[in-house]
Amino acid sequence: MQKTRRFSGFLAVAMVFAFTGIAAGSDGATVELGVDGEEMPAAVKGFEGVERNLYRDGRVYLGGQPSEDALGQFKELGVTVVVNLRTPGEMEDRERVPFDEAEVVEALGLEYVWIPLGGEDHPYTPAAVDRFAEVMRRHDGAVLVHCTMGWRVAYLWVAYLIREHGFELDDALARGEAVAIGPSPLEGLLDRPLDLAYAQ
Repeated sequence: MQKTRRFSGFLAVAMVFAFTGIAAGSDGATVELGVDGEEMPAAVKGFEGVERNLYRDGRVYLGGQPSEDALGQFKELGVTVVVNLRTPGEMEDRERVPFDEAEVVEALGLEYVWIPLGGEDHPYTPAAVDRFAEVMRRHDGAVLVHCTMGWRVAYLWVAYLIREHGFELDDALARGEAVAIGPSPLEGLLDRPLDLAYAQ
């Protein structure tokens, strides 16, 4: 039976997900996310220094580019690893990011993981989900995942939940939509909803 769902976002048209079961470490223990299936990711209120969006889903913070000061605040919240999805071209532009994020994160005593996504040099592939899943297996505390405004983060989170934790497509996408995945412009241009479906 084909699984369909209302189309959301530019990338979804090219997405094909493979179910691989619940994520587990080398000792066979499942990776606990602290995600409440009855609640959508919650917007983090009163937190300054993050561009556009900041949400929390279980123990994972999902958002846009943090400032240098914000990274220190995340450490105070218990974050032990920062996962950056922005590309080298973005991170090297000091008008857009006026500090060396890797250097700041490491000086705070946190782990810095760079999984650049976007453009021909950094395509969206299962390897990105593999690397993120490995981070989640190694860190059982709070995790920060960011891009520019949270859009790439939302897509990676959806793919991770489906592939590593067995979420249904509808349920995972709803969580991504709560963070940063918006409706496709094609729906407005065609004046009709589009469906995302698993390939046969």
